[in-house]
Amino acid sequence: MIPDLRALTPILDAALDAVVVIDESDRVRAWNAAAEASFGWTREEAIGVPMVDLIVPERLHRAHLDGLSRFLRTGEAHVLGRRIEIEARHRDGREFPVELAITLAVMGGERLFVGYLRDISERRHAVEALRASEARLVEERARLTTLIENLPVGVCFVAPDGESLLSNRAYRRYAPDGAIPSRTPDAEAHWIAFDETGARLPRDRFVAVRALQGETIEGVEFLYRPDMGPEIWTRISGVPLMDAGGDVAAAIVVVTDIDDLKRTQRALQDLNETLEQRVAVEVAERARTEEALRHAQKMEAMGQLTGGVAHDFNNLLTPIIGGLDILQRSGPADERAKRLISGALASADRARTLVQRLLAFARRQPLQPLPTDVGKIIDSMAELIGSTVGPRIRVAVDIQSGLPPALAEVNQLEMAILNLAVNARDAMPEGGALNLAAEPRTLERSEGELVPGRYIVISVADTGTGMDEVTLARAVEPFFSTKGVGRGTGLGLSMVHGLAAQLGGAVKLHSAPGLGTNVELWLPEAATGEPAETAPSSVRTTPQAGIALLVDDEDLVRDSTAEMLAELGFRVVEVESAETALAKLRAGLTADLVITDHLMPGITGSELAHQLNLDRPDLPVLVISGYADLEGLSPELPRLAKPFLQRELAEAIAALQRSPLQTTSDSDAG
Repeated sequence: MIPDLRALTPILDAALDAVVVIDESDRVRAWNAAAEASFGWTREEAIGVPMVDLIVPERLHRAHLDGLSRFLRTGEAHVLGRRIEIEARHRDGREFPVELAITLAVMGGERLFVGYLRDISERRHAVEALRASEARLVEERARLTTLIENLPVGVCFVAPDGESLLSNRAYRRYAPDGAIPSRTPDAEAHWIAFDETGARLPRDRFVAVRALQGETIEGVEFLYRPDMGPEIWTRISGVPLMDAGGDVAAAIVVVTDIDDLKRTQRALQDLNETLEQRVAVEVAERARTEEALRHAQKMEAMGQLTGGVAHDFNNLLTPIIGGLDILQRSGPADERAKRLISGALASADRARTLVQRLLAFARRQPLQPLPTDVGKIIDSMAELIGSTVGPRIRVAVDIQSGLPPALAEVNQLEMAILNLAVNARDAMPEGGALNLAAEPRTLERSEGELVPGRYIVISVADTGTGMDEVTLARAVEPFFSTKGVGRGTGLGLSMVHGLAAQLGGAVKLHSAPGLGTNVELWLPEAATGEPAETAPSSVRTTPQAGIALLVDDEDLVRDSTAEMLAELGFRVVEVESAETALAKLRAGLTADLVITDHLMPGITGSELAHQLNLDRPDLPVLVISGYADLEGLSPELPRLAKPFLQRELAEAIAALQRSPLQTTSDSDAG
């Protein structure tokens, strides 16, 4: 007879834990209110259903719970009364841990199994949290130990009895056997404290002792001698650690090595002794730099001024020299007139040379630098220089064999060397020695105006009076001269300086009173190309024929040039602008030659040449330039410098007709 368990429902509902009664077939016979709350199944839904299907997760059916079912059927006594933990399943599918206890009951001759199930989720969470906390504590303790061990300062934890609880590697550097500066007598064998005067300190001054007495000590500097070895400056601090009752539980002693700091302080003291001297040197250097800057600015301003003045002089000298040249060649009968014209022409020629030197200083002379054999030029000038400086001065030439070509212009370089030789002659009024040398040099880093690279250095050295620092600083200024009134223009060295700078080089002066002067002319070494020959001899002036189109906005310059062209046999068509010249040519004017000024209002002479090269590539064009502004004037463009003689004009025309301009680059159109 199957017993009716409904009478037990009030009793079972009074239990706090879930109570489930199961028969030998594993079916639920009783299900209290706590079981409904724990598992989500109502009593009506649970009665008669196998317990395994209600609260046991599927993943445990065939393993653990199959064995439990066998226990329920066989009633193995060793499980009775024991509490075991299993995973249970709620009606919504979630799993949670429960504690299970089983008892055996016999009712109406039938064996029943009463299971008591308690949700232990919170307990398990607490256990897991405790285990995690313990693991973190162990990890933090290990991390703290590692951190303390690797600190750059020495740390020692001292117990109240003076024993070391923990010390790190840095601390053991000072006390290899872990000895603690405490009240123990043995400590003095390892740690002996001295004050800054070298006097020995009593034991009660040890930081550990004072920290264990509850005192906080911050940064006391001691001179220690660990193991009776070399003295080391250290900074010691001590902090007491209090327990919950306010008693000193331990002390922390921190040792910092400040020996390097002390050495640095001593070094700084030594450095401070020379600081004022170094500051004075820097102030003087700054003053020299500022003076050099002011000098460079002054030279730049003077260069701009002289360049503008030289341009205007060229325009003024052109009709003067042209007119005098025409008058001289016309052969006046009056001898007095011949003499005056010849003198005026000589003076005008000297003025032209002066203007050329001004342009060289201002770096506005038109240059066509080519690979130049410097050694060949100096050798060819040796005889001329010897006759120029006179018999009382011995001239020596020293040219290094295999000298690479320099980037220079032959005529300007010859003029520069001759100017330096004349300056050397004037510095040796009683005679002496003049040495001309040339050698290649390589510059590894920038020096003043010179950039790193390979150079050819021409040296002109004399044994003359030399120059002091003040004179040396002003030597390259235009019109500065030590020769006295009427003995020089003061432009020779200025011209050389401007030429070198325009070629990408520089001039270096070495001089001292009584020791002579050495002028070094640095020129860039030519990358490729054959050395240029010296200037060719002048071509013979011969009459010309044809129509010459003359373009110049200056009436006087145009008139004198037209007169020269007419005497050469040309029929001259004069216009005052490039625009008018283009209009006449496009209107049908047939010209055999175009001669044009460079700087004019509107279209410049170089722009006119470029346009004519496009319209009439077979028409020769000669540009006349006063050198005020060379921008846009291509070096390949045939040109003639103002002022000029009729002979020079004829030579330029002859050279142009032998090799007329075929092409011009875009850069010609300034």
